[in-house]
Amino acid sequence: MKPFHCAAVDLGATSGRVILGTWARRRLTLREVHRFPNAFHSLGGHDYWDLAGLWAEVRTGLARARDAAGGKLTSVGVCTWGVDYALVDRTGRLVFPVHAYRDTRTAPLVARLRRGAYRRIYALTGLPDYPYNSSLQLQEVLGRFPTLTRLAARCLFLPDYFNFLLSGRMENEISICSHSQLLDVHKDNWSRAALAHFGVPARWFSRPLHSPARLGPVRGLPGFEQVQVIAVPGHDTACAFAAMPADPAGGDLYLSTGTWSLLGCESDRPVLGEEARELKISNERMGDGRYRPLRSCLGLWLLEQTLPAFRTRPHDRAGWRRLIAAATAAPAPRMLLDVSDSALFNPPDMRTAIDAQLLRRESRPPRTLPGYVRLICASLARSHAEGARIFSRLTGRRFRRILMVGGGAKNALLCQATAEATGLPVHALQLEGTAVGNLANQLVGLGAVPSLRAFRADFAQRLTATIYRPHPRS
Repeated sequence: MKPFHCAAVDLGATSGRVILGTWARRRLTLREVHRFPNAFHSLGGHDYWDLAGLWAEVRTGLARARDAAGGKLTSVGVCTWGVDYALVDRTGRLVFPVHAYRDTRTAPLVARLRRGAYRRIYALTGLPDYPYNSSLQLQEVLGRFPTLTRLAARCLFLPDYFNFLLSGRMENEISICSHSQLLDVHKDNWSRAALAHFGVPARWFSRPLHSPARLGPVRGLPGFEQVQVIAVPGHDTACAFAAMPADPAGGDLYLSTGTWSLLGCESDRPVLGEEARELKISNERMGDGRYRPLRSCLGLWLLEQTLPAFRTRPHDRAGWRRLIAAATAAPAPRMLLDVSDSALFNPPDMRTAIDAQLLRRESRPPRTLPGYVRLICASLARSHAEGARIFSRLTGRRFRRILMVGGGAKNALLCQATAEATGLPVHALQLEGTAVGNLANQLVGLGAVPSLRAFRADFAQRLTATIYRPHPRS
């Protein structure tokens, strides 16, 4: 069988990359062909993404992937961070700048929702009242600019928008739609009641696609006419979960660690009810429409944003190893951070915000960078443990291990702290989870692999996990 060369476009909130995956003889090999920074920019007190700059980077990455594949690139799939969207006219032209989800403009709407309709909205959509939800972003912008209902013909979430740029088709994919607080939690379609509550036109959306789905060949990029565009799970977390070598018996918790820590599981049913609402269980979807209930908290964003406060900080792998070793040797913190504190969401100075929280609680802040690393890792581990206990109680399932992917899986201190806090072995997988899940779905969409389950079973045999076990309690 001829090899399949697939390009995974993985756009994150702080960086993006294009990875070439080659499937031959039932083996997937990866090659990162392009990596680039990403960041939102502030203008007039609000935050926006540079979509034109991202599109230029995507084109550069695809050209490099095609060259690395000897001109025989088979397909491309795109996944991105969630909730942000592009409003376009019937031709696909942007009619409004693309806001970044950390913009604080929705804060008054969150407070209003919590006072009124939140219980009803959660029952309809299974999504918590996060200030960055697409629902609130759209409600805010339509309140300020009501003429957008006449100017815009479609609302495309970011992976949908990049799929349009590649294929010319405007479609909404289910995993990214489920992150909007507008999808019916019991159906594979939009909640008319939720759309009406937030004042969002139903005509802006098409019925969500299950992924993987073929969208057709690339259009408008010379030399790519034979490359198929595959709608993979558009939300990067859905791709990361798809890559997990899951236990078919359902005994695994998944933990994707990066800017956010996202802990959850796969389920045939949503996890709903008053306790789930209070604990902010988010009933998002996998590409096939099944559920991946999860709980999110601030992740290594806390560390990323603390680093600039120190002159000496790591710039390469060796530097990171030294920092983690120093943090492991640092004294255990007397008090852990409340990582759900909204003051840590996007402060001007993260170190100052962390110090302020500790001082309010009469605890002394760390003095060194290793001290902050130890504090942040221990605080995240406690949050992971809370999530593990919550899912065990609400689902009635006994989880036997945690499968961990993402940047945090390379952090031995965070992995061991999570094992200690949860009492479960942590299997840290260096598998480039988001890219592998993206590529796996492309292969299923192309017919090269019969199913995601078959890919997982085959791929798991070639994976090596670093296992962190909790120490026996005395």
